[in-house]
Amino acid sequence: MCSMKLATSYALFALIAIAANILAQDISLRLYQGLGSVMLSILVGTAIGLALKYWLDKRFIFAFATQSLKHEGSTFMLYSLMGVLTTLIFWGTELAFEWIFQDQLMRYLGGVIGLTLGYLIKYQLDKRFVFVPLDQPRI
Repeated sequence: MCSMKLATSYALFALIAIAANILAQDISLRLYQGLGSVMLSILVGTAIGLALKYWLDKRFIFAFATQSLKHEGSTFMLYSLMGVLTTLIFWGTELAFEWIFQDQLMRYLGGVIGLTLGYLIKYQLDKRFVFVPLDQPRI
């Protein structure tokens, strides 16, 4: 896949996963509004967004086929772990902008910058460590 098409597809899939996350949160909150409902909705949205983005990346970005259920599980776990790392980059950037500028718009700008950096780094991590054939070393 050419680099422009790859970047466009990756960005589109990120937007789709974000939309699925927010939609799942909204549905969760409509179905349950009791104790812990906000945290539950965040967990539901995160799970839906993560699973969808994993499938899209695996299938369309990396054209990756797992060899077994165990290989699928370990690939998904590595993918999730890389997501935790890049989420910390996103949160850290957004919170740093909040702390430095103490302005809502600047915090959002920090969030956009953090998300962009996170997704750029996530792609590289996934390419090098996650979507690697079993017969190749993870470099």
